[in-house]
Amino acid sequence: MIILFDIKAVHEIMSLETVWFGSVASALAGLATGAGALPVLFVRKVSDKLMDVMLGFSAGVMLAATFFSLLIPAIDFGGIWVAVLGIVVGAVALHLADRFVPHFHPTIGREGPSSRLSRVWLFALAITIHNFPEGLAVGVSFGTGDIAAGLVVAMAIGLQNMPEGLAVALPLLREGYSRQKSLGYSTLTGLVEPIGGLLGVALVSVFHPVLPWALAFAAGAMLFVVSDEIILESHRKGFERQATFGLVVGFIVMMLLDFLFT
Repeated sequence: MIILFDIKAVHEIMSLETVWFGSVASALAGLATGAGALPVLFVRKVSDKLMDVMLGFSAGVMLAATFFSLLIPAIDFGGIWVAVLGIVVGAVALHLADRFVPHFHPTIGREGPSSRLSRVWLFALAITIHNFPEGLAVGVSFGTGDIAAGLVVAMAIGLQNMPEGLAVALPLLREGYSRQKSLGYSTLTGLVEPIGGLLGVALVSVFHPVLPWALAFAAGAMLFVVSDEIILESHRKGFERQATFGLVVGFIVMMLLDFLFT
């Protein structure tokens, strides 16, 4: 009985450490959004070509993280059909949220259902829809029990959040917000991610059989975000080829990071 109790206690401590690591890592990844937006304190505009290359790089990082850090473990833990169904559910969930939750994307000029909310709140809801699955991806990656794999996903999300933070802050600056407010709002948008991270790591730590489903769900949601928002945004100003090469470089960088650290 004493041995069983000790084993159970060790398991509980490991679970608490995993939850702590996942929560902190997703918070740091979210704060990278604010770090990426820091240039708005000094400049009012970044060239469209550079911005599209950076967004393409961001999309490549997310795609590589989706495949190597989410889909492959989902298949290993749950099999191919769990991965397929999880991807579908994740993508459909993001589609429904994008269709029925009022929001506004200033970077691509797209609005969701009409609402009486101010544009700031609509913008906040748009970022919530976008960033929540990223935090969830970090959380469920830590939930596998592989801290290195979780750190790689957190690093990937942080890398892709940096150009995204700038892409969020610059339109706010153009709409008349001060430099400080543009930076502040951009930073706040990343703080949705720790919520998703905490939920993800806690869920799979307590209900381990959910792990492959959660990994595949996060992968499907990330694929939806990459295609529906990031690639779309990087291809709308005439620099599609540059953005595509940015995507290829981002994919390679993330693939190398995943190989080196896991």
